[in-house]
Amino acid sequence: MSQEIPSNTLSPAADSAQGDIGRRIAQRREELGLTREETAARAGTAPGYIKYIEDQPLAAPGIGVLIRLADVLGTSVTALRGGGADLPPGVGRAARHPELMVLDTEECRARLSTHGVGRLAVDTPSGPYIGPLNYSVVDGAVVCRTAPGSIPAAADGALVAFEVDHIDEALSQGWSVLVRGRARTVTDPAAVRRLEELAYSAPWVGGEGLVWLSIDTADISGRRIKVDG
Repeated sequence: MSQEIPSNTLSPAADSAQGDIGRRIAQRREELGLTREETAARAGTAPGYIKYIEDQPLAAPGIGVLIRLADVLGTSVTALRGGGADLPPGVGRAARHPELMVLDTEECRARLSTHGVGRLAVDTPSGPYIGPLNYSVVDGAVVCRTAPGSIPAAADGALVAFEVDHIDEALSQGWSVLVRGRARTVTDPAAVRRLEELAYSAPWVGGEGLVWLSIDTADISGRRIKVDG
C-alpha cells in the first residue's frame, strides 16, 4: 500500500515550535514502548507518515492528525507542539460544550502509567503538604525516590493522596487521576533491586542516598473533560 504524505503536512504558517514535533512524538512513542507501525494503526494513518513526521524537521501535521496522535500517546496537542512549557495550566478559555466523564478503573490505571510527574498530598505536623514528585508505576503501585528526612519520606505508613493530570489548553480539555492509599518505605533489598531495574527515571532533582517510597493504588478514580465539536 502506498504511503502518501497528506497535502497539509507542510504549512507556511507553522510556528518555530513545530520543528520539534517529530522529536516529541518519537520520544513519547518510545516511552510507551510503541513501534511506528503500532502508533500508525492506532492513529489511523500510515507508518510511513509517522516516520516522515519524526524524521523531517519541517513536518507540520494537520490538527486532525495531531489530535489522534495525542490521544494515542496519552498526551496533548499543546505538548506535542511544545507550547505551554513555561505557562501555568488553566489559562485557556472553557469550551462551549464540555462533558465531564468519569474514568473507569482500567482507564485510570492506563493514564496513570503514561505520565511521570504527579503531586503528593500528605498531612504533616505543620499542616497539609502538596508537592511534585516524578514517579513510575511498578507492579501496580506508584513508586518514587526521595531524600531521607524529606516530607515524602516521612509519609511512611501514612494515608496519602497522589494526583496526576494533563491539560490541553489548545482544545480546552484534560483529565485527572487521583490515588488514595498508604505510603510505605521500601527496604527489602530484592524489592529495591526490582524497582531500580523497572523504574523509568531517577529523580529530576538528583541526590544521593535516596529511599524508595511506594503508594498503594487500590483506591483510584479519575475524570476527563471531553469536548465535542
